[in-house]
Amino acid sequence: DDKVIVHSIIELAHNLGLKVVAEGVETEDALNLLKKLGCDIIQGFLISKPLPVKEFNAFIREPR
Repeated sequence: DDKVIVHSIIELAHNLGLKVVAEGVETEDALNLLKKLGCDIIQGFLISKPLPVKEFNAFIREPR
């Protein structure tokens, strides 16, 4: 099951003292699952399309 594999990878990384970045997140279901499983950083089109530096700086200052 994909959920078991993702959970195992997240746990392994955390046990090694690493942070986990999930790339390519496009759905609310995937976002919610990754949050539930303890993923540290999530990126993908659900959050934002790729941005130039100036737009990125403004984006990260916006409250969510």
